[in-house]
Amino acid sequence: MNIYEMGAAELSRRLAAKELSSEEVTSGLFDRIDAVEDKVEAYITLTKEEALKHAKAVDEKRTKGEKLPAAAGIPIAIKDNICTKNVLTTCASKMLYNFAPPYNATVMDKIESQDCIMLGKLNMDEFAMGSSCETSYFKKTKNPYDITRVPGGSSGGSAAAVAALETPFALGSDTGGSIRQPAGLCGVVGLKPTYGTVSRFGLIAFASSLDQIGPLARSVRDAAMLFDIIKGHDWHDSTSEEKDLGLTEKALSADIKGKKIGLPKEFYGEGIKPEIKEKVLAAAHHFESLGAQIVDVSIPISEYALPAYYIISSAEASSNLARFDGVKYGFRAENYDDLIDLYFKTRSEGFGDEVKRRILLGTYVLSSGYYDAYYKKACQVRALIKQGYNDALSKCDALLTPVTPTTAFKIGEKTDDPMEMYMEDICTVSINIAGLPALVQPCGEVEGLPVGMQLIGRKFGEQTLLDLGYAYETTGGAVFTAPKL
Repeated sequence: MNIYEMGAAELSRRLAAKELSSEEVTSGLFDRIDAVEDKVEAYITLTKEEALKHAKAVDEKRTKGEKLPAAAGIPIAIKDNICTKNVLTTCASKMLYNFAPPYNATVMDKIESQDCIMLGKLNMDEFAMGSSCETSYFKKTKNPYDITRVPGGSSGGSAAAVAALETPFALGSDTGGSIRQPAGLCGVVGLKPTYGTVSRFGLIAFASSLDQIGPLARSVRDAAMLFDIIKGHDWHDSTSEEKDLGLTEKALSADIKGKKIGLPKEFYGEGIKPEIKEKVLAAAHHFESLGAQIVDVSIPISEYALPAYYIISSAEASSNLARFDGVKYGFRAENYDDLIDLYFKTRSEGFGDEVKRRILLGTYVLSSGYYDAYYKKACQVRALIKQGYNDALSKCDALLTPVTPTTAFKIGEKTDDPMEMYMEDICTVSINIAGLPALVQPCGEVEGLPVGMQLIGRKFGEQTLLDLGYAYETTGGAVFTAPKL
């Protein structure tokens, strides 16, 4: 097996046994990146020199007999909206093309404390607004299974890099499905944790009440390993929860006898391709064969989730992105007459069309005379969606649904129709609104393209989801299969 084909758990074992050095592993990953990156285009920034220097330092610690964390020496790649000290963090936007933060996000401090080796920063939709990785200012990342198709978004670079064997695992962020939708389209595992479980400090905000950082990997065990590193309370983030979830990877269990899995009928209706439903229902039968009980449930209010999501998230985006005005960060227009003209020209030239569309929408729904009609009503729907999920999850341990209505679509196919693009999020946005955890993993393929399924859990129910996913992938369920590049 080539080094770049190994998952994080396998690398951890071999590094601890001194069968491999971190320098060998890191060099092997950069060789892989050199070989396939021109096809996939997953990275915006590579940090090769720093990575090899760090890997060598970790090897020296191991040689001296220092006790190292399990993840020490394992390479990782980071979505480009997570602040990395003195390393470019662009949000895939012209607005931040030259922004190198003077501090780390809390998740980066945690990763560095484990001596993981950062390979570089990954492409994404601009400011995490998109479902195809096509709104990036820098490049369009390709789906490794078919480079004429999108990898999903907004964490398209993260999912594509993991699938293309350019990193064993990666960090993404999820505001309305941005970890789960690309994980589904690229055939990898993605975990959107419970809101507040992972610190958002240092994550450049899109919609603060919905944003959440999470792992992408090629197996449930590797995703659990990374989740264990990044979770935990952080006083820098006022929404951070003090709940102790224990070590999920060490507690993984494939014994799921007696677990109840609900199938919410609203997720299997019009708009979901029949072949997608077929694969997810086959996974339900697999869980049943392992001793789980399948029950029918309903969340009628979920049909209002998509419009409520685009009102709430756009309103928060219009506020969060007001700070990018050419004065404090990144891009500044060259020719302007006065301060107002500086703001106008910088924001007109610095933001892409999709970001400007959402700022305009958000400003409109927050404006005098429309606030009650749109934003207040969306917040009321949000409360009802939370209640709907609580009611459904009172009857079962987890919900099983499709994660996308279709397999990966062609690059450019939906860019002229924003509504059609927004419909890609129809299976994912309600989970962010409810603040719940959800796990996506592969459950088969259709015409050579991966199909993902989504397990949704109760608040702080990550262990249940990871156990179900682990049981599925270790008992003959579908698993990650490397694409031919």
